[in-house]
Amino acid sequence: MTGGTGFVGKATLDTALAAGHRVRALTRRPQAPREGIEWIAGSLDDHDALDRLIDGTDAVIHIAGVVNAPTRAGFEAGNATGTAALLAAMRRAGIARLVHVSSLAAREPHLSDYGWSKAQAERHVTENARDWTMVRPPAIFGPGDAELLELFQMAARGFVLLPPGGRLSVIHVDDLADLLVLLAGRGEDETSRMIYEADDNRDTGWSHTEFARAIGRAVGRPRVRTIAMPSPLVRLGARIDRLLRGDKARLTPDRAAYFCHDDWVARAALRPPASLWAPAIPTEEGLATTAQAYRAKGLLKP
Repeated sequence: MTGGTGFVGKATLDTALAAGHRVRALTRRPQAPREGIEWIAGSLDDHDALDRLIDGTDAVIHIAGVVNAPTRAGFEAGNATGTAALLAAMRRAGIARLVHVSSLAAREPHLSDYGWSKAQAERHVTENARDWTMVRPPAIFGPGDAELLELFQMAARGFVLLPPGGRLSVIHVDDLADLLVLLAGRGEDETSRMIYEADDNRDTGWSHTEFARAIGRAVGRPRVRTIAMPSPLVRLGARIDRLLRGDKARLTPDRAAYFCHDDWVARAALRPPASLWAPAIPTEEGLATTAQAYRAKGLLKP
């Protein structure tokens, strides 16, 4: 597994271990020993580390990726070139099964460098892997997530700043982890060479306002005020955030470009078959437990 130390990766490791799997996971930093996990020191640009990671495995779950970089080259290195290096290691080891975590952003590569790099990674997979399944998650939430934390914090104060009108899909991290582990255990069957857009099975997704109000209910603010910002203001805010917080900025100019897109809804035709997988955690329930977890860590006021 790559990306095992991140938000999605940690949940996927927990799910894999609970299912009785033994996991070899790539890490840049030393990790505490854990039963069932063999940590491999290295990164996607370290071919020797990738060879050690892949050797003798049954399947690979590729989660690692770059979501924030100052340049297109940074996104390309972390998402496209890193994926190509992993595929090369799989070929050297004779390992066929790959579960590749992409993004809905790959559907619109012209909108952002991030989306472009994820589309390039998808191209590497489809052209160079034999037995692959690709998952394009929408917005992912759950305890431990840092990306949506500021929405919860704003909602707790009674208001949420939003992009212009549009709709999005969401998925709880544990539901996504269940799907990834399930797919890794498949052979060359009906899931092979398929692209899935998995979500909470809400047919038309959520409007930004609906989702913000759901977060409001989760934090105990049923009447949260929502403020939709015009695209130029979102882009200006992104430049200001980059100036003030540098590499720690959440809203970057690249992100602003795809945040303002009006359709990030998972397509029903690309959902995993119900006979294979279905989300188990209702979104409103998941948002409530996420808010509780933030409070337990002191990230939200009681």
